[in-house]
Amino acid sequence: MKALTRTARPPASSVPVQVYTPQRMQLPRLRSYLSDLWTRRHFALHLIRSQLRAQQSGTVFGQLWLVLNPLLLALMYYVLITILRERQSGIDFLAHLTACVFAFHLVSTSVNSSAKSVVRSGKLILNTAFPRSLLPIAAVLTATARFLPTMLVYAVVHAVAGLPVGPHLLWALVVFAELVVFALGVGLAVSVLQVYFRDLSNFLPYVTRLWLYSSPVLYFVDQVPDGVKPLLAWNPLVPMLAAWSQVLHDGRAPDTGYLLQGAVWAVAALVLGGLFFVSREREFAVRL
Repeated sequence: MKALTRTARPPASSVPVQVYTPQRMQLPRLRSYLSDLWTRRHFALHLIRSQLRAQQSGTVFGQLWLVLNPLLLALMYYVLITILRERQSGIDFLAHLTACVFAFHLVSTSVNSSAKSVVRSGKLILNTAFPRSLLPIAAVLTATARFLPTMLVYAVVHAVAGLPVGPHLLWALVVFAELVVFALGVGLAVSVLQVYFRDLSNFLPYVTRLWLYSSPVLYFVDQVPDGVKPLLAWNPLVPMLAAWSQVLHDGRAPDTGYLLQGAVWAVAALVLGGLFFVSREREFAVRL
């Protein structure tokens, strides 16, 4: 029978100690990263369903609030503008206002939700290996899912206002895609900034409110004085919302310039926000 031997434990000073420090900004292999992102798409769908349940979007009152919240905002702005103008703005202006408030609400909700997506998922990040960009992507897709029912309400306003219906409405899908892509790009960027600056989510509602007033939501883009137009040129939502209003309110295909400007802003936001995110996501576990 072999005798048992006891192995002497190494002194405490020789036990290796792992120290986790923030890593330098570094991009992963984008092809493998995107492949992994696509492989985990079912994980993103699970996140979206979880967020919708958490926001009570599956209940009757939850679905009702999805529509009532932006609709009440549109009605409030309509009454306010009517009082300031001292005349009736007309049901057609209410249609423009409703459509643009809904579209702006999509972007603002996407950005505000994305900002908190990484920080509030700290335990998930520490215990599960997955592309972290799925978190803001899920937040934007959740906001998109909440946006779709509001368009049913707009369809009623559109019909009551007697606005034209025809093949030109297909252009709304193009503008809608630009809005979602742009919101995703901004959402990726702010979700990283929130990791470093925890007060950002408290500051964002004030930024989005100013963003609303500087966008052609409460007015038509052709009503902007010439002296102010150069300032609005730096607002990425101006060409998108102007094209959105041309399709839904004016009943025609949007200007090519607005479409191209919106596409440039959307792609630039997605590329820059995406690269910024993937270059910093390896550091999230340390920062959280």
